[in-house]
Amino acid sequence: MAFIVFEGLDACGKSTQITQLHHELNRLKQNNLILRDPGTTELGEKIRPLLLGTQGEAPVPRAETLLYQAARVQMVEKNIRPALESGQWVLCDRFYSSTVAFQSFARGLDLKDIENLNHFVAHDCEPDLFIFLDISTEESQRRKELRAQNTGVAQDRMEKESQLFQERVRQGYLYQAQKNPQRWLVLNGNDKPEMILSQILSEIRRRNWLL
Repeated sequence: MAFIVFEGLDACGKSTQITQLHHELNRLKQNNLILRDPGTTELGEKIRPLLLGTQGEAPVPRAETLLYQAARVQMVEKNIRPALESGQWVLCDRFYSSTVAFQSFARGLDLKDIENLNHFVAHDCEPDLFIFLDISTEESQRRKELRAQNTGVAQDRMEKESQLFQERVRQGYLYQAQKNPQRWLVLNGNDKPEMILSQILSEIRRRNWLL
């Protein structure tokens, strides 16, 4: 059992890997829960469009940060903590590591303030592993445009941010991975999905979370 967070630029393949790992854990009869940040809870799903919607007034950076944290703490207490206490795996699409990357590195908010908020929100409910699927900002943009064409769903407010913004986000993730390598697994998001899954499973087994 473990709490695993998937991170990366938009369209890096997080959803694909979470789904594949979910199916593999089910095959191995390991109870697991998929969550998304922001979202998941009733409160979180109401906050999500305030953060990602392209209509209406956009929150200023500090308000944006607090909205993310409000949705997150609700998910910690309503979903993550109960799941872990019952012995379930938790697979989360983004977590407080995104706030370091987006709101500190990209928006320019003080890193120490963000880390203090993250500590307050997690309240000793810390991820066991962060998986960062690394792709370039150019590849992210290509995939986002292709996805929008294929689905007809427009890019959200974060996805529409500039390439410079996205590169700062990427550097924020790399900073966290370099600062805490024992809790981060950095993978090439350009590899084939089945190869990425194999690397994830190898890491999980190396940590003795699966036999």
